[in-house]
Amino acid sequence: MTAPIAVTIAGSDSGGGAGIQADLKTFAALGVYGASVITALTAQNTRGVTAVHDIPPVFVAAQIDAVFSDLDVRAVKIGMLSQPQTIEAVAEGLARHGQTTVVLDPVMVATSGDRLLAPPAVEVLRRVLVPRAVVITPNLPEAAALLEAPLAHSEAEMRAQGERLLALGARAVLIKGGHHAGPESVDILVEPTRMTRLAASRVETSNTHGTGCTLSSAVAAGLAKGLDLTAAVRAAKDYVTAALGAAERLAVGSGHGPVHHFHAWW
Repeated sequence: MTAPIAVTIAGSDSGGGAGIQADLKTFAALGVYGASVITALTAQNTRGVTAVHDIPPVFVAAQIDAVFSDLDVRAVKIGMLSQPQTIEAVAEGLARHGQTTVVLDPVMVATSGDRLLAPPAVEVLRRVLVPRAVVITPNLPEAAALLEAPLAHSEAEMRAQGERLLALGARAVLIKGGHHAGPESVDILVEPTRMTRLAASRVETSNTHGTGCTLSSAVAAGLAKGLDLTAAVRAAKDYVTAALGAAERLAVGSGHGPVHHFHAWW
């Protein structure tokens, strides 16, 4: 049996809870072979990011060419891209290799509050990568930043911002409502002809590091396995909710610990 293949294009988290590491763990947990293109190195742990080293765009392009020229890639997840030149290199690489099943997680701020995306890169991200995505997966602060708008405070405002993000060229927008309070964590999948509300009981835990990376890579894993977008998003939501629910079983670091990617096996 040949496993479906997904590629993550993102930054490395030296603490292992987010970024490339979270993506590859998620792919493995969901039965997908994972390959990677590393865009940045971070000195990072559960307490925060202390340094970022950007990979030269020419080397990012070389990784893309090496991976996509050889592997039968079924889906791509894109995460941390901190510099405009790197974003351009990724967009050109996707075009060069005909990749259209792209899940874009517009990573701008880490769980710890550290900013990961240089402000000049936001405009480039909107212009060259958002239109290439089958779905983008911003949280509430990221959606607001992409639109230069106030934070959405209701589901109606989330939907409205999703519709505005569709106008930027994405085929669908999954706005994540984890930053809201209340008994439910509600995400909204906005597509041109419909809206899907995805709710789960809110999990009370401080171990939320890598939640966004994990959700977007789980969506990519579902698409790589042939699920349609709504089914992939639902399966990803279920997986992340279970990983959050089991996160207290892990004792990793003294800050915001990671979700439990392998909750079904450990």
